[in-house]
Amino acid sequence: MPGLAGKSFVAAVALTVTACSSTATSPESSPATPPSATAPAATTPSASAQLTAVTVTVPDGMGAAPLDVPRQAMVPAGWSMSVWARVPRARLAAWAPDGALLVSVPNGGQVVKLTPTADTGRSEVLLEGLEQPHGLAFAGDTLYVAQSNQVDAYAYRDGRAVEPRVIAAGLPDAKSPDLGGAYAHALKSVAVTPDGAVYFSIGSTGNITAADREATPARATIMRVPPSGGPAAPFATGVRNGTGLAVAPDGAVWTAVNNRDNVQYPVPGPDFGQVLRDYVTEHPPESVARLTPGRELGWPFCNPDGGPADLPLIRDVQTNADGSQMDCAALPPIEQSLGAHSAPLGMAFGELPEPFGTGALIGVHGSWNASPPRAPEVSFFGWRDGVLGDQQTLVGGFQADDGSRWGRPVSAVLGPDGAVYITDDYAGAVYRLAPPGR
Repeated sequence: MPGLAGKSFVAAVALTVTACSSTATSPESSPATPPSATAPAATTPSASAQLTAVTVTVPDGMGAAPLDVPRQAMVPAGWSMSVWARVPRARLAAWAPDGALLVSVPNGGQVVKLTPTADTGRSEVLLEGLEQPHGLAFAGDTLYVAQSNQVDAYAYRDGRAVEPRVIAAGLPDAKSPDLGGAYAHALKSVAVTPDGAVYFSIGSTGNITAADREATPARATIMRVPPSGGPAAPFATGVRNGTGLAVAPDGAVWTAVNNRDNVQYPVPGPDFGQVLRDYVTEHPPESVARLTPGRELGWPFCNPDGGPADLPLIRDVQTNADGSQMDCAALPPIEQSLGAHSAPLGMAFGELPEPFGTGALIGVHGSWNASPPRAPEVSFFGWRDGVLGDQQTLVGGFQADDGSRWGRPVSAVLGPDGAVYITDDYAGAVYRLAPPGR
């Protein structure tokens, strides 16, 4: 691979709120919401840095459907995009110390190792027989793998993951006896801060399953294991499905959240409490939040509103109509957002060439229930002084005007060669997005 161009970032946890501002009404008044409740929330198409259409290069032997016909992607001017590997149902990814890219395959119970060759990644199975492995993270030579039922640490030595030890056990998934298979968000993500603390997500069992908050361990949380080990404890609560989980340049932990579906109309009047398709399509925005000890993101009693930045939380009229369950106006605003039902998944920080610079890369899976469908893409949020800027599209073009798709990005991670590597569980591919000259 070409010389090292990417940077990884780690340091200590801190709190910063974006500069944009909105004001929420008091929950002690009527269930009326800020004016933005009657208008689209964060629906403006994301900004782009002069994107142009390019044909995705497909090496010989990698042309299975849906890449059996020419596909075009929208990428920054002068950049290229190619198929680097085919990994069926590829999900989250992490770079190993030896320069290999590890990719999780929950449906196959595997972690796949991709070793760079001249133009592609040579595939082999690193781990198998796991319970829906999803999140991957490295701290030095230690590999952390988030299975659906536990988080493990491995010594990564000579290109192999050995000496497994359990970091957190007994996590809820579809096999938990008390859940009887009814678990919508069993996949878990993991991140490690510079001090050695381990963070992992536990998603909600459903859309508005408030009982998750009282479960043991609590669901709809981001959990933390101290650097010295010991039992995991909730670090942030009310996080419906914080699949995006990443450590920022200053060491703070951020999450990108899949918020609820079919939210009821919150403005007093004849439509109050109704599920209106036009409103549901645009509400609530997906949260991108900086986490601090004990932070509350509100689910299922409060929803972010407005945007794109510094979003107030308003009452969910289905679960918290009178404000007695939670004082939404008292919660700190959500730092950033994506459009409703965007389904942000993998999140990672890195430094891209200008005009981008340092920022967060988020794989946007696209909506399943919005009309028109929210398009899949790879988003970029610029980073400056602890603040994430508004969403920009780094890669688009996966969805046609009629809503049909040929790809759905899951994660995007900066490689040691300065290119961005993108997993796609729909096409079963890993793409290499290369800046000019890379």
